[in-house]
Amino acid sequence: MRANYIQDLKTWVEEFEFFTEVKVRFSETDMFGHLNNTVPFAYFEFARIEYLKHLGFMTNWTTEEITKIPVVANLQCDYLKQVYFDETLRIYVKAAHIGTTSIDLHYLAKNENDEICFTGRGTVVQIDKLTGKATPWNEKEKQILHGK
Repeated sequence: MRANYIQDLKTWVEEFEFFTEVKVRFSETDMFGHLNNTVPFAYFEFARIEYLKHLGFMTNWTTEEITKIPVVANLQCDYLKQVYFDETLRIYVKAAHIGTTSIDLHYLAKNENDEICFTGRGTVVQIDKLTGKATPWNEKEKQILHGK
């Protein structure tokens, strides 16, 4: 494993609790028949939104009176195994680090044989919709992100 955000693969994998499934669509494959290299980023987005909904965040973020929203600051993917049309993948998400205004989310994609296909990480920053400036997580939000 060459991803610098993974110190010990076994421990890192065991820390994931939340996942959602995706089925590889034909339109997501390239002329060689395997998953196009851009598609995992869409899977990360889908899984990230499902994870945040699971934590109860998206309900508040989508109302007009709430001024704080999450935005992606960076995102990376490390490819380990080819993925093909019609495979079902489990996309795992966890909050690896919680900062003052940001969270570092880690992603893990496994196929039906429980093999790791790709991994990733990305920083999500909470900003104020009106100012566009980073805004801190409150204590309740931090507790939820820490799984408490």
